[in-house]
Parts: sequence; structure tokens; C-alpha cells
Amino acid sequence: MEKSRLMESKNCFCDTGLRFEDCCGLYLENNQKAPTALALMRSRYSAYATHNADYLLETTAVSERKYYSKAEILKWATSNSWQKLEILSHSENTVEFKAYFLDADHKPQIHYEFSTFKFENNAWYYLDGKFE
Repeated sequence: MEKSRLMESKNCFCDTGLRFEDCCGLYLENNQKAPTALALMRSRYSAYATHNADYLLETTAVSERKYYSKAEILKWATSNSWQKLEILSHSENTVEFKAYFLDADHKPQIHYEFSTFKFENNAWYYLDGKFE
């Protein structure tokens, strides 16, 4: 069974309770644009969980892409086992969240971030984040 077919019956990685195909799959596989910063952030979490480094680069603001490497994104995505996403707060262009994962040594970790997004050319993009 191909990868996308396997994901169709699975709940989305971003913890909305929706099926992947009805949630982040719309953006990761069907090339739809995320309608809000929150939807983009959720889809980016799912992109880490599915090791979709291309999507992560494509949804980063053009002005910021030079600071990111596809190889490094893929390494971070694949070396961790993504467990769950917790949204703490959000506004029109910000999302505060915790991403829970197991690191390469299978130790539980929490990535906290306050992310800023920008809307340009009729699409939302990840701009930057503050980490703790």
C-alpha cells in the first residue's frame, strides 16, 4: 500500500482528531494552501512527523529560507519520533505550542515555540520562532 493511502485512514498527526486526509493531508498532499497561521503550523508539525522537508522549506518565508537546510530539516524530522502537538495559544499571525517527541535515544523531549507567521502572495508562511 502506498504511503498516502496508509495515512488516509489514520488520525492526523496534529491532534485535531480528524483523519489525516481531511486535515493536514489537504496541504501536504493535495497542494491546498493553509487558510490560517494555525492551520499552517499544524501542517508543519505533520510535515515533521511525515518527514516532508520539501513542504517545510516551501512554507518558510522566502526571506528566511537561506537560514534553513533541507538536509538539516530532514535529519531533525527523521531522528525524532513525533508524539503529539499541544497548542497553547494563537492569534491571527502567531502560534504558541509544545511539540512532544522521543529523541534518537528514545528519551521524551518537549519543543516549546512561539512562532510568527506572515501572509504574502495569498499564502501563509512561517517567519520565525522564539524557543525555550
